[in-house]
Amino acid sequence: MSFLDLGLAEGIVRAVTEQGYSAPTPIQAQAIPAVLAGGDLLAGAQTGTGKTAGFTLPILHRLATSGVKHASTTSQRTIRALVLTPTRELAAQVEESVRTYGKYVNLSSAVIFGGVGINPQIKLLKQGVDILVATPGRLLDHMQQGTVNLNNIEILVLDEADRMLDMGFIRDIRKVLAVLPPKRQNLLFSATFSNEIKALANGLLNAPTMIEVARLNSTVEIIDQKIHPVDRDKKHPMLAYLIKTHNWSQVLVFTRTKHGANKLVEQLEKDGITGMAIHGNKSQSARTKALSEFKDGKLQVLVATDIAARGIDIDQLPHVVNYDLPNVPEDYVHRIGRTGRAGATGEAVSLVCVDELGMLKDIEKLIKRKLPSEVIPGFEPDLNAKPQPIQLRSQGAPGGGRRPQQNRSGNGGNAPRNPAAKPGGPGKSAGGNPRPAAPHRSGGRGR
Repeated sequence: MSFLDLGLAEGIVRAVTEQGYSAPTPIQAQAIPAVLAGGDLLAGAQTGTGKTAGFTLPILHRLATSGVKHASTTSQRTIRALVLTPTRELAAQVEESVRTYGKYVNLSSAVIFGGVGINPQIKLLKQGVDILVATPGRLLDHMQQGTVNLNNIEILVLDEADRMLDMGFIRDIRKVLAVLPPKRQNLLFSATFSNEIKALANGLLNAPTMIEVARLNSTVEIIDQKIHPVDRDKKHPMLAYLIKTHNWSQVLVFTRTKHGANKLVEQLEKDGITGMAIHGNKSQSARTKALSEFKDGKLQVLVATDIAARGIDIDQLPHVVNYDLPNVPEDYVHRIGRTGRAGATGEAVSLVCVDELGMLKDIEKLIKRKLPSEVIPGFEPDLNAKPQPIQLRSQGAPGGGRRPQQNRSGNGGNAPRNPAAKPGGPGKSAGGNPRPAAPHRSGGRGR
């Protein structure tokens, strides 16, 4: 099956082909015809499956061929499609995909989010756009100031809806829904189908087509996963040892807290390993710079917290390291899914101390497999060490929400949200980095 077989316009297929894609991924093969048909859609798909192209391609086709006469000047354009995403980075990448795949059709797009000045965004919106990608909080800012007109929305997309609910955006989303035209097409994409997502879908979608790719609770099979037992105070030396011994040149490292991310970067710098941290306390310019330099190979290590890493999409990323295990088990699947994309192999390594054995147990229960363990000579853990409670700092969710936190030494935890993980093709950031070329082209969290 080709993209042309799916019924997409020749110009859109041409743009996709130029990016090196010839055949749709499973989510694209199912979602594109469903969206083209005009009905609502509920899709279970994680980042990395190619889901972005699964909705951007048919949206571009529908808007370009709907019979609506395109305005001769941009100022006459009205927003016809709205895409809501949970984070700045994801918003920037989605809008970049719209521009990349829509280069041969007469449609304009823009991205708005917090962390950057609002005035350039106001100017941009006045010029008129067809497709708007936004984070909920900043969109509300524009709604409150009367600088955005959503009266002509034909298609609404909620991307990574589960994460938006996790981050406390449900009230913001409902405020946006309240001002949209009642007659529209709704597309909801979520990595999981929790009760909250089902409730949102029931109130939003009208007789939706349901699509789900990848087996529930599965992790990407082509990712080599292993754990290295280590004492808590030996994690930094072990990470430096692994990077230098194996000559790792591009490593995405996850920490549990913002403070931990900053501290690790400082420690690695002393070891001669270049790195930068990306988290909610960093300015948008700093986050964009770190991500850009990491993608370009100028940084060996990018240290990230879970929320900041949402939407990071890097082709051929070879290594992911869990410096700290996540307190929410399904975040393990989200993390390791950053590698092993588009058919490439990848390696996911977890540094596990005695405090985290309960977390490890929860993860293995979720993914239904026991992770292989390898003790690194010189870093043998103290078998008599006693676990200490892990103090979890709130990540401070954008838009007024906070992510659920736990104070635990391992056992228990949130109920699994059944993530589905599968490598994907087009729909990822087609050109690499979110583009900060103009003020309105860089992205952020809710506010």
